[in-house]
Amino acid sequence: MADVAEKAGVSRALVSIIFRNLPGASEETRQRVLRVADEIGYRPDSAARLLARGHSRTLGVMFAVQQPFHTDLIEGIYPEAERLGYEVLLSGATQSRGEEKAVEALLSHRCEALILLGSFAEPSFLDELGRRTVAVSVSRRVPHAHVDFVHSAEGKGVRQAMDHLVESGHRRIVHIDGGGGPGSADRRRAYRAAMRRHGLESEVRVIPGDHTELSGIGTGRLLLAERDKGQPLPTAVLAGNDRCAMGLLMTLTRAGVEVPRDMSVVGYDDSHLSHLMPIGLTTVRQDAGLMAEHAVRFAVERLEKPELEPREAVLDPKLVVRGSSGPAPEPPA
Repeated sequence: MADVAEKAGVSRALVSIIFRNLPGASEETRQRVLRVADEIGYRPDSAARLLARGHSRTLGVMFAVQQPFHTDLIEGIYPEAERLGYEVLLSGATQSRGEEKAVEALLSHRCEALILLGSFAEPSFLDELGRRTVAVSVSRRVPHAHVDFVHSAEGKGVRQAMDHLVESGHRRIVHIDGGGGPGSADRRRAYRAAMRRHGLESEVRVIPGDHTELSGIGTGRLLLAERDKGQPLPTAVLAGNDRCAMGLLMTLTRAGVEVPRDMSVVGYDDSHLSHLMPIGLTTVRQDAGLMAEHAVRFAVERLEKPELEPREAVLDPKLVVRGSSGPAPEPPA
C-alpha cells in the first residue's frame, strides 16, 4: 500500500479508503490509485483482512482424489459457497496422504468449517473433529458423532435398481460389495432385503470388493474363471459404485461378454464418468448438486448458530436406466 501511495502521490490512508471502497476520495483520485495498483501488480489481501477481523470466511473441503463423484460434489459446493459469501479451500486424501493429514492442512489454513466428502475416518475422529470445529460429513453417516450429515437414502436407491432388474426377468443377481466405503453397509443390506422380498434368497451372493475399478476388474475375472469351469454367469450385477461397475464392464467386454445381452450391469452414484462409457451405464443417481447445497448451508448455519444440535439431510436417489441393463438372457436349452 505504501508503494501505491508513493507512486500515486497520495497518503497510505487514502489508498486504504479506496481499496475498502469507502467514501472520501474523488473519482479521479480513485481511478489513479487503482491504475497505479494495477501497474505494479498490487492486490488487496482479502484473506488477511478477514483474519484480522477474526474470520476467514473459508470452507475447507476434504475429498478423495480418485473418486469422480467427489468432483461432482465440489462443482456444486463452489457456487453455493460463493452465494453465501464464502471461499472454498480443497485438500485431497490419497493413498499416501490420509484423511487426518488432509483435514489438519485445512485447519492450519484457518478454515472456519470443514466439509468431508466420503470420509473413511474412525467415528471417534469424526466426533472429536466436530467438537473442535464445524464439520459436515457428506455420503457417510456416523451415529452419535457431533457433525452434520448429508447423504442419500441408500436403501431406496438399491430397491429401485433391484426392482428394475427383477422386472426385467433377472434372478441370478450378484452384488459387488463396497467394503468400508461410504454407504456400502446400507447398500449391502438393501440388496439382501430386496432378494428376500422377491423370493430369491437362495440366489443371494455378495462378492467382497471396494469402490475402485480394480474391484470391478477382479470380480469380472472371478466370474469368467467360474464360467470356464462350467458355472453359469450371473445374469445381472449390482456394483458398489460406478467406478466398480466400469471396471467390470471393461473386463467383460474384453472377454467377449456382451452387455446387456449376456449380463446386465448397474452402478451407483451417476458420476460424470457414467455418461462417457461406450455403453451408457444404468446407475442410481445421487443428486450431487443438492447434496453440495445442503452441506454448505449446514456449515454456514452452524457457524452462525453454534448451539444447533447435529442435523441430517437424507435425499432421495433415482434410478437412471441406460444401455448397460436389459432383459435377462434366455436360459440355455
